[in-house]
Amino acid sequence: MGMPAAEIEAMIKAALPDAEVAITDLAGDNDHFAARVTSAAFAGKTRVAQHKMVYDALGGRMGGVLHALQLTTVVPS
Repeated sequence: MGMPAAEIEAMIKAALPDAEVAITDLAGDNDHFAARVTSAAFAGKTRVAQHKMVYDALGGRMGGVLHALQLTTVVPS
């Protein structure tokens, strides 16, 4: 089943409008992705809080439609 990378990117950008998002399909199956998300909204937040912001943006799809997401969050310099 899976979820298209463009949809993941759109959902993250809807929640974090300033985000720069780079998505990589790790297995070619629309089910295992890596994402690098850069946003000023992450400033002052722990890594766990930053990741939660991204997972919240995906609206509960993690573990269901989206099986795996290797996530890197970055505060712009």
